[in-house]
Amino acid sequence: MPRRYSVGKKICRRAYGCYGGAVSPTSESKKARDAVEDLALDTDLGWAIRLVSTAFRRVATASVADLPGGARGYLVLVALAQGEPPSQLALAKEVSLDRTVMTYLLDDLEAHDLVLRRPDPRDRRARQVVLTETGRARLGEVRRSLASAEARLLADLTDGDAEQLRALLSRVAQTAQRELVAPDEMKC
Repeated sequence: MPRRYSVGKKICRRAYGCYGGAVSPTSESKKARDAVEDLALDTDLGWAIRLVSTAFRRVATASVADLPGGARGYLVLVALAQGEPPSQLALAKEVSLDRTVMTYLLDDLEAHDLVLRRPDPRDRRARQVVLTETGRARLGEVRRSLASAEARLLADLTDGDAEQLRALLSRVAQTAQRELVAPDEMKC
């Protein structure tokens, strides 16, 4: 009577034979076991980012609660405070928001006199988004409140460590932003 093997066993036997024993159930499980033994939550980047993000959202929520759009509204105001008024589309890309979501968010911010949309002098079809004086003042209030929340979160770091953390996170965020592709930019 012929021996019967499962498909999985046939594949393992074939791989073992083809690679001279380099691939075997024992060598693979040892590699997996060694990789798992090197893991620790306190050194896992994903875990740390998630925990810090969750904690920051908790302490920052109150700071942006009264702002139209909450955290998204804050990001838009910060982007607008940086300099030359961007187009609505450029602003959406800069803060990584869908352009439709950006339109509704700008409607809310404009209704509260925090931003103003005006025709772009370089392109009549486009609209520039400008931070109003009311928006600039409100941004200052929110920024002071967020600074207090950040200070609580970074309390165990020296000023130098906190500055270095911000600089490193900024670099990682820029890399992440370059790696992300907005849904409307995806090629099919």
